[in-house]
Amino acid sequence: MTNEGLFDRIQEAASMLRERTDAVPGVGLILGTGLGQLADAIDEELSIDYEEIPHFPKSTVESHDGRLLFGTLGGRQVVAMQGRFHLYEGYSAVQVTFPVRVMKELGIGTLMISNAAGGMSPFHKPGELMLIEDHINLQSDNPLVGPNDDRLGPRFPDMSEPYAARLKELAIRLALEEGIQLHRGVFVSVVGPNLETRAEYRFLRALGADAVGMSTVPEVIVAVHAGLEVMAVSVITDSCLPDALEPVEIERILEAAASAEPQLTRLMTRVIEEL
Repeated sequence: MTNEGLFDRIQEAASMLRERTDAVPGVGLILGTGLGQLADAIDEELSIDYEEIPHFPKSTVESHDGRLLFGTLGGRQVVAMQGRFHLYEGYSAVQVTFPVRVMKELGIGTLMISNAAGGMSPFHKPGELMLIEDHINLQSDNPLVGPNDDRLGPRFPDMSEPYAARLKELAIRLALEEGIQLHRGVFVSVVGPNLETRAEYRFLRALGADAVGMSTVPEVIVAVHAGLEVMAVSVITDSCLPDALEPVEIERILEAAASAEPQLTRLMTRVIEEL
């Protein structure tokens, strides 16, 4: 999939969804690896498998359910991706970010993202949350490459504040009120699917990154291009300190993500309540 004909594909997918629901969600959610349980907090009205939606990729990662949920959370109508797509699955950045385009067309003005990430700061522990304040894109693709359709956004979107200041301030305040440990830091996105070597962790840390993952940045780029406000939170699932690096298995990553689920759900819900 390329950007050519993208507008028409978005309209086709959105039209199909409007035939199934008259919901007009104001908030979109992307739920990352091992974090799909946040969907349980949504008062669900409709669930649609990705395979049923025109032009949606198919989720191939076992920990991603592959459903689009419509419902209510924090007193507001939301649409949530229970499972996302990645470049390492073989999809292009345009395909990975296509659902963000469709959610925008359905009416969202705010996009809230969660992901699982390796922690490179010695102050971050597995199971804790990190509010993403900025990011570094080290992926091999960009969803805006190719012809630009001005109906979707500007040719050269500004990225001086990809994560909305008011949402970051709101999350920090609410985390304090709820007694949630919320770190702040820089997220770096790589292609994957392998985890990094010791030398690569040293390199990424030297660049100024606090956490590393294989998602999120493409979706944020498209969200900013589309004029959405963005907030993103990483769940630190493993410690990636080069001099104390230990082998990690996906099961441990999922366990760490699950342990953070209650705090993440509470924080996301509180933010949505006060939007």
